[in-house]
Amino acid sequence: MSVRRLAEASVQPATFAFNRANAAVAKQWIKKYPKGREQSAIIPLLMIAQEQEGWVTKAAIETISDMLGMPRIRGLEVATFYTQYQLNPVGTRAHIQVCGTTPCMLRGSEALMDVCRSKIHHDQFHTNEKGTLSWEEVECLGACVNAPMVMVFKDTFEDLTPERLAEIIDLYDAGKGASVPTGPQNGRTGSEPAPGLTTLKSEKAILKATRDKEARAASKAAHAAPDAIIAAPVPAPAAPAAAAPVAPSNAGKPKTDAPETSSALKSPSRAKVAPAAEKAASVPAPLHSAANANTAAPEVEKVAKQRNGPKTTSTPAAAFIAPEFKAPAANAPVAPTVKAPTARPAKPSLEDKNRPAGIDRPAAVDDLKLISGIGPKIEGILHSLGIFTFTQVASWNKAERDWVDGYLAFQGRIERDDWGKQAKALAKGGVAEYIRVFGKEPR
Repeated sequence: MSVRRLAEASVQPATFAFNRANAAVAKQWIKKYPKGREQSAIIPLLMIAQEQEGWVTKAAIETISDMLGMPRIRGLEVATFYTQYQLNPVGTRAHIQVCGTTPCMLRGSEALMDVCRSKIHHDQFHTNEKGTLSWEEVECLGACVNAPMVMVFKDTFEDLTPERLAEIIDLYDAGKGASVPTGPQNGRTGSEPAPGLTTLKSEKAILKATRDKEARAASKAAHAAPDAIIAAPVPAPAAPAAAAPVAPSNAGKPKTDAPETSSALKSPSRAKVAPAAEKAASVPAPLHSAANANTAAPEVEKVAKQRNGPKTTSTPAAAFIAPEFKAPAANAPVAPTVKAPTARPAKPSLEDKNRPAGIDRPAAVDDLKLISGIGPKIEGILHSLGIFTFTQVASWNKAERDWVDGYLAFQGRIERDDWGKQAKALAKGGVAEYIRVFGKEPR
């Protein structure tokens, strides 16, 4: 980084003081910082001084340092570190900053610098003979899509040609700089495609689609059941299982070594089957399955007798065996499966006593997006609650703020951004009052 030093003593003014308007703005900036941290306001205060004087003088650095209770050397360190501060006198009517970063250079910024050399001065940071104009090359100014560009104080002029820049310089030199339109100089609107929009042409259609989407979401949330029941396909009730055959008793028969069998336990004669079917049939079914309903009963009774002894009454084993599931026919209707809805954060009830008073949509609706923290989506939510004016927002009490906060995805922003104070200023005097109170434009 190049060494940055203060201007020579011969051009330095003896004193510095903020004018009345800037003094009020400076106080507002200081109030934004916590107690004991007011020195952090030096950056915006130095910028205000530069806007007032055209450059940052030694007297301004010392005066601001004294205001913030910080050593003057620290104020000097800040002013000489940041290149946004001009430490030498610049043009009284325009100081032109030409972007020389890659996108602008590829689009012809060198030709713009040649114009400055020919119409102002060959070298940077030197004024013209009348002292009204000066120029410098700077790094990226943040409008690469509209390259090449220059900045004069806080205004940017984009999509420039050497001829158009020469016209702008002449207008500033004649004291008519305020008449030059800022932004693109080739008819482009913002950063849209130069030939014009190809999509999203209708703002009304976009806003209507957004409102319709939010209305559908709100309606769906309002009608969603709190506890969803997941319904699964239920097979038709099977016929009652037939009573399991009872194994023949051994009472009154001679004891032999041959096992006693019944027709239910005998294996059927082996028939010729397809290999795949044979393989499937070779896998034994679980004991508790419907396929083994007839064979399970004797085994269950036998095990029960061994463990617990004989019982006078017993529940038939077949009662514990699930009925065999039969696959539905190919054309049989299947009951639809209902999925539980995704859990949603609890919303305040519309009948809640803390709900702020709403109104019917008036003919003239305040632009609630001017309040920092409110975007198009949140504005739509407020409209759905009957909130259309700054006066309504400014009148909310704590309970009403908490009620509205329940409708926001990221809760706590009403208190954090102080919607009430912002809305009060806007309701009282619009943008001008907002600037007076907060020291900056809305949003």
